[in-house]
Amino acid sequence: MNSKPDWAVEGRDWPNRAYSRFVEAGDLRWHVQIMGEGPPLVLLHGTGAATHSWRDLAPLLSRHHTIIAPDLPGHGFTATPARGPEFSLPAVARGIAALLRELEIAPHALVGHSAGAAISVRMALDGMPLKGGLVGLNAALLPFPGPLGPWAPLMAQTLFANPIAINLFALRAAMPGAIADLIARTGSALDARGLQFYERLFRKKGHLESAIGLMAHWDLFALKRDMPNLRAPLTLIAGDRDRAVPPSAAHEVQEELVRHAHVVTAQGGHLVHEEAPEATAGLILSALQQSEVRP
Repeated sequence: MNSKPDWAVEGRDWPNRAYSRFVEAGDLRWHVQIMGEGPPLVLLHGTGAATHSWRDLAPLLSRHHTIIAPDLPGHGFTATPARGPEFSLPAVARGIAALLRELEIAPHALVGHSAGAAISVRMALDGMPLKGGLVGLNAALLPFPGPLGPWAPLMAQTLFANPIAINLFALRAAMPGAIADLIARTGSALDARGLQFYERLFRKKGHLESAIGLMAHWDLFALKRDMPNLRAPLTLIAGDRDRAVPPSAAHEVQEELVRHAHVVTAQGGHLVHEEAPEATAGLILSALQQSEVRP
């Protein structure tokens, strides 16, 4: 059985499928969706998700921007890297940059959800010019809180090397209500269609391995150390019901690491952009406009 989602099966009615294409870049075959006209805006989803996460938001933003939304390495329909270290934050950031070069696109701004925001910040720190700056949606920019924080990557590495545990999780994902319960634990509630796409992905071992691989190979302590050097405009949109990345994390980034960051509160959970796409689109467009006029 193919452990990766199959474009002809899981992707048969994928959201915004007409805008999908497959691109070879940086030793990977990427699934990317491109739509709209205007200044290029890159959307980077979070760990365990894929382009379906932008299913309603991307068309709204495409009225003002050219949208470029890839599946992260190993996620959704993008190929899985050959080596675990290629899941590291700097490596994924370089991979996205290579994809954009292959597409001959110079991004105006980056929008990242959760772990996607960390990739966006890493890309900016590594020198990508962004006139429109960065927008983080429930941005996962800090190490896991609490006494287990430093051990979180090690625990993820253990799962990454344990196919039995991953198989059990995939089986669990196939049980009625399991994904809805998982999403609810993040403070969000999705409709049946939204849940269906997560169910398709989480039943595939390859997708799960890649989600765990990201967590296992990321060093958010290094990102925290480097963030005071960020010069690009940064807006952090924090869902007031987010249980995965508490709203206080955005304020901590602003107060301790990136003083020029702006924090905006939104009504919703961790997947606020899926729960309230119109309201989220308005917040993103406003943030981009303000970034352009700030000195």
